[in-house]
Amino acid sequence: MEHCNCNDTHNNESRHSKHCACGDGKHSHGHRHGHEGARRFVAPCLSFVMLIAGIILDHFGIMGFTPDSIIRPIWYIAAFLPTGLPVIREAIEGIASRDYFNEFTLMTIACIGAFCIREYPEAVGVMLFYSIGETLQDMAVDRATRNISRLLDVRGEHATVIRNGEPVRVKPEEVMPGEVIEVYPGERVPLDGTLESEEAAFDTSALTGESVPRDISRGEEVLAGMISSGKRVRINVTRRYADSALSRILDLVNNAQEKKAPAELFMRRFARVYTPVVIVLALLVIAVPAIVATVNPSFHYTFSEWLYRALVFLVISCPCALVISVPLGYFAGIGAASRKGILFKGGNYLEAITRVNTVAFDKTGTLTTGRFSVIDVKSVLPDRREMLSLLAAAESGSSHPLAKAVVEYVTSLGIAIPVPDKMKEIAGNGTHATVSGTEVMAGSLRMLRSADISYPEELTCNGATIIACAVDGKYAGYVTLADTIKEDAPMTVEHLHKLGIDDVVMLSGDKKETVDDYARRLGIKEAHGELLPEDKAEYVGHISSTPGKSIAFVGDGMNDAPVLAISNIGVAMGGLGSDAAIESADVVIQTDQPSRLITAIKIGRTTHSIVMENIIGAIAIKAIILILGAAGYASLWAAVFADVGVALLAVLNSMRILWKRY
Repeated sequence: MEHCNCNDTHNNESRHSKHCACGDGKHSHGHRHGHEGARRFVAPCLSFVMLIAGIILDHFGIMGFTPDSIIRPIWYIAAFLPTGLPVIREAIEGIASRDYFNEFTLMTIACIGAFCIREYPEAVGVMLFYSIGETLQDMAVDRATRNISRLLDVRGEHATVIRNGEPVRVKPEEVMPGEVIEVYPGERVPLDGTLESEEAAFDTSALTGESVPRDISRGEEVLAGMISSGKRVRINVTRRYADSALSRILDLVNNAQEKKAPAELFMRRFARVYTPVVIVLALLVIAVPAIVATVNPSFHYTFSEWLYRALVFLVISCPCALVISVPLGYFAGIGAASRKGILFKGGNYLEAITRVNTVAFDKTGTLTTGRFSVIDVKSVLPDRREMLSLLAAAESGSSHPLAKAVVEYVTSLGIAIPVPDKMKEIAGNGTHATVSGTEVMAGSLRMLRSADISYPEELTCNGATIIACAVDGKYAGYVTLADTIKEDAPMTVEHLHKLGIDDVVMLSGDKKETVDDYARRLGIKEAHGELLPEDKAEYVGHISSTPGKSIAFVGDGMNDAPVLAISNIGVAMGGLGSDAAIESADVVIQTDQPSRLITAIKIGRTTHSIVMENIIGAIAIKAIILILGAAGYASLWAAVFADVGVALLAVLNSMRILWKRY
């Protein structure tokens, strides 16, 4: 079993060991669970039966079970071996690899010591219940990691590919880019591709956490893991199985534990010091009273009594709860975030997002949809519909988003759009067309100025995005366009303030007047416009280097890559399938919803809180029992129950991260 990197797949068919940091950095925790189900408990059951039988024989003094009988220790040694031998073997292997201070060594010393002072039942009981506790603990961690893996791996197990006009069922790995696959209603898409069928609805909840089906049109991208909601569809495969967006996301999540959070790194350093210190203290529990008895003859010293206390001290010193729960807590946090369509690239970023006190948003594509629509029309022609008809005709041949927005708007009004006789697009300025013999210009004010066409002066001061129109060399009017604010953007800003993050900034390359207008509508107090990518990077870099400031930059993951990289936390929006987003950002939000940033912060804070609970709780409980053991108020039975119990509680507490609603 894996206590340190819980995202590894367990091979439950053969006995194996995994190692994590403790002592010299190779504290082994994965052991004795080579078989599934009841087979794990064969050895503990055998030891248990022999222990109970031995206690009964002890009580009635039968079969030669007397204090001085040789039969008694032999019986208990036989009861000890099924559970004790694997631990002793692990201890020897650890010592051979210079891992002196691990739990196996501690348990071996404790049990041998108990045999030496003739506490045979307790020696067997300590190893027996330690083994049972470790097995239960292993099973809990295994189940938790399997659950997390199932939550993340939602790839289809087969693909129906069309070959020679016939559907053939194959493994997804056998399908090549360019082939066409068929996906039936309710079936999971196995590979990335583009939709060949007409518009269809897909359930994307496994990828993005979105409960509302997404409508995808012909030619648009469909990703592995989506589910066809209503009808059979055909998809042209664009990526191999191993290269799909989902495969890369799974690799990202599964490898996230390589980037350790500060708490995990602390536990590694702590374990290197903690275990040897406890061993020294256990020796002092024996030695100090002996010295006191030598100096002060009135002090009654019994070696076996103080050795027993030292053994209790050793058993309770095992740092299992700490070594297991901290990495498991962060992995659970990463798993919980993935269920919500949020990808953290490491436990360190999950921890870092809890310290964010400043958030800078890019505007277009992050807080706004990036899709423009006409919000106002001004015309000096007698017939406003005529101006719109000519303007749309001039723009009809352009692929620019603003031109498309104008054509869609005019079409929605039911206005006929004539086909231009000829049309020329002037890059960065607009279009020049001839429509039924009429010369029409549509574009920026700069284009009108270059053609010596006069227009009202107030247009120069207009901070909005406009497309001006000129007919036969004379100004005819203009349309105003605006980028649509995302539905949950204002709520995101509001909730950031509720989380105690008051410094919310908007950065954009748009005109300052436009940016200020959007900031006002969103409730953002600070906004900066007319910024190039390097200007944004300079601003964010300055904030991130300011003492006491931790800034998260939220952008679209494409042209904001430099800023995402320089911020304390780079968050890419709508990055599902985007190489640029996954490469440059620390956190990838797979949907276009800025409100998922709130969810990411909440999950980060919950994870941090639970990890701290595990650390403080485990250390506090162990400290109390260590003191009680040294004072003679705790037995070996209590020590092993407390050690295993604390570990199980820590595992269950870590699982709360997955169960909590955000």
